Formats: sequence, structure tokens, C-alpha cells
Amino acid sequence: MTETLSYVYAILRHDAAPPSEVKGIAGAEVRKVAAGELAALVSTVSAEEFGEQGLREHLEDLRWLERTVWEHNSVVDAAAAVATVAPLALATVYYDDDRVRAALQERAEEFLGVLDLITGRTEWGVKAYAELSAPEGAEDSGEDAQAESPGRAYLGKLRKRKEGRARAEGEAVERAGEVHEALAAIADAVRVHPPQNKDLAGYQGMMVLNGAYLVDDARTEEFRAAVDEAVRDSSLRVELTGPWAPYSFAVVDVEERR
Repeated sequence: MTETLSYVYAILRHDAAPPSEVKGIAGAEVRKVAAGELAALVSTVSAEEFGEQGLREHLEDLRWLERTVWEHNSVVDAAAAVATVAPLALATVYYDDDRVRAALQERAEEFLGVLDLITGRTEWGVKAYAELSAPEGAEDSGEDAQAESPGRAYLGKLRKRKEGRARAEGEAVERAGEVHEALAAIADAVRVHPPQNKDLAGYQGMMVLNGAYLVDDARTEEFRAAVDEAVRDSSLRVELTGPWAPYSFAVVDVEERR
């Protein structure tokens, strides 16, 4: 008989409706496992694939990883469309449903706190980019440059170019900070993530803001208007994404998964 594990996608309140007609990992059925005030969305998965050894090997397989991330997120997104859910990290597994119930009981206060935070709120992402070109006057010309030796003149140009770019970067970061402060004043919670990898994300310029904002649904239009105002008043290129399930604020860290 093939050994199996209970794979947990997300936590929700026990009286929340689970998503209908959604398949989980490798097409597995998604069920609701309840304990007290909470419930978890769970599928049965292979212990060979999701046990410690198998998981270490599969996490190095990009195709497997992409497919599993997509299947995990599909369940979370479907659930978030009909209820407030706190997603768990990818590949959170327990030995069986009884261990899932035990975790729900042991960490009920923490899980309920997360659900309280995100109820009635939605995550929005805001990215800001700066186009940095060589500043005017970064390269000398004229009598001063002609008076120097070619080597000194070249090094001087490099120094001025480097100083000019550093100054431009500093100004862009300062402008991004102003945008962030305006948006954070509207949001109930914020997370500032590191800039995305430029090659992987495929953007132009320098990413100076990669923020996530948890916004009360009643203030959505106010928040969008603030983003529009930031676009008008800033030399930065500002990009709004969302609405999203509140991954940045609701992903629960589970240290003991078995």
C-alpha cells in the first residue's frame, strides 16, 4: 500500500464554505478538515513525492516546482474567492488528518489572529521603477579636460559618472519612499519586499519599490486614487497589481509539519 501524507493549502474558519469543483495537487480532491473554530483545506499526496527525501529532490526540478506552485495557488485562489483564508507555505504536509486537527487546536489563537487581520481586506501590490540615465554634466569637456593627461581625464569621467548615478539612485529611492508613505497611510498593514531579480522579472530600469499593501475593501477606491496621484506627481514609473489574496500578510509559517 502506498504511503500518503495530508497536504494543507490554507486555514479558514470552520463555518466558511470551501471552494467547489477545484482540484489540488496532481488532481487530488480537496477536503475540509475541522477542529474547533478552524478548518484546513487538505489533499492526500504521496509520501514518496512529498516526504523529506522526495521533496528535496523535487524542489530542484523546475517543471515540478512550477506545476506544484500553480496547483497550490489554484486551491488558495479558489478558496479566497468565497471565504477568508490564510495560505500555508508550499508543501506543508502532516502524517495524517489527525495531526492536522492537532495543529489547528494547538495554534488556534495564532491562526484566528491572522484571519481577523485579513478579513474584509485585500492585498494590492505597487512597484516603482526609475529610469537612470547619465546625468547632465557627468562628463567633462573643454579646457579642464584638455589640460589633463588622457589617463587622468578618463578616470575623472568615470568618477563623475559614478557619482552622478549614485546621486540619481538616491533621489529615486527618496521619491519611492514618498510614494510608499502616502500609500501606507491608507493601508492597514504593509510589507516591503526586496527588488525582484531583473533578469527573471524582465523589467527595465531600477526597481526602487516593491510593496504589498493590505487595504480595507471600503478604502479600495481611495487607495487606487492615491496610486494614480503618485503616477501623476512622480517621475517614477509606478505599477499597481491586484487585487490579490493576501499572501504577504496571511501565509502562516509552520515549523513542525508532521
